[in-house]
Amino acid sequence: MTQDDLDAEVAELLSEFDQRYTAGRKRLVSTLSAGAGPLTITEILAADNTQAQSSVYRNLTILESVGAVTRIVTSDEFARYELAERFTEHHHHLICNSCGSVEDFALDASVEKTLDDALHHAAERSGFRVQEHRLDLLGLCRNCS
Repeated sequence: MTQDDLDAEVAELLSEFDQRYTAGRKRLVSTLSAGAGPLTITEILAADNTQAQSSVYRNLTILESVGAVTRIVTSDEFARYELAERFTEHHHHLICNSCGSVEDFALDASVEKTLDDALHHAAERSGFRVQEHRLDLLGLCRNCS
C-alpha cells in the first residue's frame, strides 16, 4: 500500500468517527508505517521530532480508538504502537518478558489457516464469534536469553 493510499484510508476511517486527519496524525501514521516494527512513544518522537509528546499521546489515543493503530502492551513500562492490520499484513508478535522488545513474525499460509480454523472451532464451542485473532508469544529475546 502506498503512503497516499494509506493516508486516504486512514482519513476515511477517521471521518467515520467525525475526526479529522490532521497534519500531526498524518506524520504519526507515516512514522508508524516507516517503522521496522511496533514503536514506543520515545521511538516515535526520535523518528519525528516535530511533534510534541502530548500531541503524540493524544493522536495515538484517537487513532487507536477508531481502529487505525494497535497498542501492544509488554512487561516493561512502555507500550508499543503499530498500524492496525487493516493497513498492513497479518502478523504476530514475539514479546520479551525481560526487556519488553517486540518483534513481528508471520506464519506460513497453511499454518495460519490451520491456526485460524482451530481458533474458530474453540471459540464456537463457547458461542463466541471471532472477528480476528492476534498471537503473542511471550519469552526471552536473543539478547536476554
